[in-house]
Amino acid sequence: MADDQPLTRVTCTAPVNIAVVKYWGKRDEDLILPINSSLSVTLHQDQLKTTTTAAVSRDFTEDRLWLNGKESDIEHPRLQSCLREIRRLTRKRCSESNGEGNSDRPPFSLTYKVHIASENNFPTAAGLASSAAGYACLVYTLAKLYGVEGELSEVARQGSGSACRSMFGGFVQWLMGEEADGKDSIAQQVAPETHWPELRILILVVSAEKKPVGSTAGMQTSVKTSLLLKHRAKALVPERMAEMIRHIQQRNFEAFGKLTMQESNQFHATCLDTFPPLFYLNDTSKQVIALVHRFNAHYGKTKVAYTFDAGPNAVLFMLEETVDEFVEVVRRSFPPANNGGQFVKGLPVEAATPSEELLSAVVRDPAPGALRELLLTKPGPGPMLVGDPSAHLLGPDGLPQSYS
Repeated sequence: MADDQPLTRVTCTAPVNIAVVKYWGKRDEDLILPINSSLSVTLHQDQLKTTTTAAVSRDFTEDRLWLNGKESDIEHPRLQSCLREIRRLTRKRCSESNGEGNSDRPPFSLTYKVHIASENNFPTAAGLASSAAGYACLVYTLAKLYGVEGELSEVARQGSGSACRSMFGGFVQWLMGEEADGKDSIAQQVAPETHWPELRILILVVSAEKKPVGSTAGMQTSVKTSLLLKHRAKALVPERMAEMIRHIQQRNFEAFGKLTMQESNQFHATCLDTFPPLFYLNDTSKQVIALVHRFNAHYGKTKVAYTFDAGPNAVLFMLEETVDEFVEVVRRSFPPANNGGQFVKGLPVEAATPSEELLSAVVRDPAPGALRELLLTKPGPGPMLVGDPSAHLLGPDGLPQSYS
C-alpha cells in the first residue's frame, strides 16, 4: 500500500454478558425481537472479551472478515445487517450535517470497503455468549470507525439478540419492546459495574466443544412447540424482571441468587418441554447443580447461585467472602486432571482449608477431570476503544498481523 494512501484503523473490545433472567425465543426472526425482556450481568473484560479491529482503505477491493485468525464469510446475513445499518446511519449523519464545516463526516469515502478482524480470548460456541461479545464489539468498532453515535444496542441486537446487553457494563436489561420495527427493543443499564463491588462470578468450564444444537435453531423449535415457553414469557417474566432489578438495587444476594437459579432451571425446563427436547446440560452440569444445593443447605442460606445458558458450562455467582472456600470445595469435587496446568484462572484465589464437617456434607463422589478450568471474574464495563496502536489485529496493509 502506498504511503500516500493510508488506511484508517480502529480497535475496540467488548464484554461477555450472562443472563440471569433468560432470553429464549423471538417474535420476529429478521429483526431479532424477543418474546420477553431479559436481564444480564456484564463480565469483566480483564478475563473475558472480544477484540475487533476494523479498517477502511481506498485500496480494498472487497469487504473481508477474519475470526480468530481465519478468514470467514462476511456475507453472513446478520453481519451484513449490522454493517448495512452502520453505513446507513453514517450517510444519514452526513446528510444532516451538510451545512458548515462537515466535521461529522468520516475522513474517507463511504464507498470504501472495510476489513474486519475479531478475536475472542475464550471458547466460542460453547455456551459462553461468544456471539454477544462478538457482535457488540463489531457494532461498537464500526461505529467508532464511521463516527456514528446514538442508540447502538438496537444495531447490535440485529447481529445477536443478547449482543445488545453487551453494549453496557454492570447490570443490563433488554426491553422486549412493543413496536413492529423494533425501535423500542433496546438495552438499558440498570446499575453500573461499581454498584455491587463484592459480587464475583466463577465460571466452571465443563466443555469447550461446540454445542450440538445452536441457540438460534433451538429457540425456533421452542417457540413452535413449547407451551411452557409461552406461559413463561407472558405470565412470569415481567414480574421476575421487576424482582431481579429490585434485588440488584438492594444488593440482596440471597434473593438474587435464589431467583437466578429458579430462572436457569425454568429455562432448561422449557428446553425439555421443546419437541424434540433440547439437552444443553450434561452430567457434569447436573453434578455442579447438586453441589451448589448441598453447599447452600450446609449453611442454611443461599451463598452460591448457578445459572446455565444454552451450554454445559456453569456460571456461579457468590460474594467475595465465599470464593476461597467454595473454590476449594470445587477442587475436591472435580479434581483437576492436569496438576501441572493452571486450574483456576482470572482474579486471584487464596488457599483455603474447609472444615471436615463441610467437606463430608458437600463433597460426594469426586469426578476427576470433569472440569477443564475455573475462571473467576466480576462485573465489568461495556465496550471500550483501545488507544494502543500495537493492539490492532490488522496491519498497515489491512491484513491480519499474522499475514503481514
